[in-house]
This record gives sequence, C-alpha cells and structure tokens, in this order.
Amino acid sequence: MLKIGRLTDYGTVILARLARVPAQQFTAAELAAQTHLPRTTVSKLLKQLHGSGLVSSTRGLHGGYRLARPPAQITAAQILLALEGPVSLTECSHQPNYCGIEGSCGVGRAWQRINLAIQRTLQDVTLLDLAGLTAAPVKFAALERSKAATAAAPGTTPVRGVP
Repeated sequence: MLKIGRLTDYGTVILARLARVPAQQFTAAELAAQTHLPRTTVSKLLKQLHGSGLVSSTRGLHGGYRLARPPAQITAAQILLALEGPVSLTECSHQPNYCGIEGSCGVGRAWQRINLAIQRTLQDVTLLDLAGLTAAPVKFAALERSKAATAAAPGTTPVRGVP
C-alpha cells in the first residue's frame, strides 16, 4: 500500500493552515490550537519544514511562522520530499544501478516509469490544491482518459480505485 506517514499528513495540515493566510505569522501554539494537533508535534514539524525551506520563521515577541513562498509555488512533491524524503516505490526506482539483480529482474524499468508518473503528478498538485483553495478542481489527463475509456466500454470492470 502506498501511504504517507502520519507526521507528513499533519505537516500538510499545518501548511494548509498557513496557506489560508500566507502573509500572516503564527506561533507554534496558535497553529496547534487551530489544527487540533499536539504543540510538540507542531513544533517538531515546523522545525523540519523550516529546515527544508517551506516555512520561514521570525524570533522574538512578535515572531512566528509563515510560508516561505506563495502556496501556488509549493508542490506536493516538495512537501513529501521535506517530510518523507525522496518518493520511491522501490529501491531501483530511486537509484538506478543500486539493485544486485537489476540485470535479470525485468520489472525495474516499469517501476521506474510508474515512479516518474507519480512524481510528475505530485509536481502538478500545489499547496493551494491541497488546502482546497483553488477555484477549479484539478484534472489529470491520464485519469480523465481512463474514466472516459471505462465509460465508453460498457460491461468492463473499472480499475480499482478509479471510479
């Protein structure tokens, strides 16, 4: 199963909250109260997001955290990289020539292709999309083609997970 970790989910919730008012600074305590997450978790994630350049911080009495750049310029891929590390379905899809059986396995290239498609999709989704702040729903050409093909072929079974 492909699944992001709980901390990545929480980090995205924090970023989405910051995206709603990108010019405003929030303390870790304010973000914890607004997102209903434990303050220690919020502080830990803000430190990680700051280290990756997704949020900026100001110290002092009127300090706090805000997005380092507009939410339209922050992608899901950047968020996952900051909180999970590189997206990789298999070892060989992240590091070609890493696997000892790559020459005889035969499936590595397909996984690399799938991994690339996932990375492209993650690049297409911005923090605006994740925060629900875009006016129009995001459309993905391959998903739309798959849905159209399924609808055009009566009696076929839809791909699992694709309506």
